[in-house]
Formats: sequence, C-alpha cells, structure tokens
Amino acid sequence: MSLNLRRRRVEMVIPTTWSGRMKAQAVRAADRVGPMASSAREGAYHRLEDARFWAAPKLDHAAHSVEDQLAPRLSMLLAQAARRVDPTPMKAKSRSWPTMILFAGLAVGAAGFVMYRRNAQHWAEVMKSSADEAKSKAGETAESMGSMGEKLNKRTDEVPGKKP
Repeated sequence: MSLNLRRRRVEMVIPTTWSGRMKAQAVRAADRVGPMASSAREGAYHRLEDARFWAAPKLDHAAHSVEDQLAPRLSMLLAQAARRVDPTPMKAKSRSWPTMILFAGLAVGAAGFVMYRRNAQHWAEVMKSSADEAKSKAGETAESMGSMGEKLNKRTDEVPGKKP
C-alpha cells in the first residue's frame, strides 16, 4: 500500500533588513491588538456619553445659580466702587434732553413734509406728461385708423358684383 500524501508547500518570506523585520512584527501586533482597541474605543465612548449626560444638568444649574445669585451682587459691588472712585460729583438730572428730542422730532417732521410735497409735485408733473403722451399717441392711432378705414371703403367699392 502506497500512500501518496501531498504536502503543502509553505513559503515564508523572511525579511532581510531590520526595518522589514520590525514591519512584520508591527503587523502581527496590530492583528492581535486591533479587536481589543475597537472594544476599548466603544467602552470609552459609552463612558464619555454617560459623563456628558450627568454633567449637562449640573452645569446648567450652576449657570442659573451664578446668573440669579452671584451676578446681581457682583454688579452692585462694581457700581458702588465706580461711584466711590468717580472724581466728579453727581449732577442733578438735566431736563434739556426732552426738549432737544422734541425739537429734533419737529425738524425731522418738517423735513419729511417738505420731501413729501416735492415728491407729490414731481409725481403730478410726471402724470401730466404721461397723459399728454397718451393723448398724442391716441390721436396718431385714430388718424392711422381713419386712413385705414378710407382705404377699406375704397377697396370695398371696387369689389365686383357689389350692388350700390
């Protein structure tokens, strides 16, 4: 009985350089570490997401606390410090501002009225000129229609078999 076993021939490429050997070792290490790295990445992502869910309401509450409690106190403290440091004494409130605003409003209103009147006059002139143009065109059209009517009358008179 003869057994003819065929053996596979395995070829191994053995790198001859140091960088080739290092590359081969790195490839083997990446093949072993790759699955562990992906599972570690997924775990880290989930933990980071959990931390964000926990931290977001805490930060929001802290922001509202600062806004409602600390900011008004700090603002009052800074305003008092500014009053103490200011070298000029506080003056009584002047009542000239309302008067100035009233006169400025009157000036703006007068300017608007003048512009409105000028625009109305210009509009009337434009409408008058366009009406004159329309009249002249209507007259020209009527004249051309009259001459066409006369030509038609002459042609109909010339039609044979027409009874007078």
